[in-house]
Amino acid sequence: MMRRDAASAMLGIAVELDEPGRAVVSMTVRDDMLNGFAITHGGLVFALADTAFAIACNEDDRITVAAGADITFLKSTGAGQVLTATAVRRVVSGRSGLYDVTVTDETGDVVAEFRGRSLTTNRTAD
Repeated sequence: MMRRDAASAMLGIAVELDEPGRAVVSMTVRDDMLNGFAITHGGLVFALADTAFAIACNEDDRITVAAGADITFLKSTGAGQVLTATAVRRVVSGRSGLYDVTVTDETGDVVAEFRGRSLTTNRTAD
């Protein structure tokens, strides 16, 4: 999946850990990732968390997609900082799953908490 993920590649997201039900990804915040207040754009923090979520919930050949997600922003960050998103599976029931993702900065401070809801399809990856 990540070999074809042009959006994550464009953001410079690196996969640190990829195992069933768990994933860790990181991204260095660039100047072009800042909003009008010179802080990291929330949509890009969400994108980082969403990438970790996607990796954690795609455990086999069946394609799993997001059914929904929400995020709580807790700390702002800026250019040059390294953000890390750690996704953990909480529960899978049938085709539905629930995953929590914590985004931290390079000091270990929590930047955001993300909760994703997954749906496993009947489609398989090529």
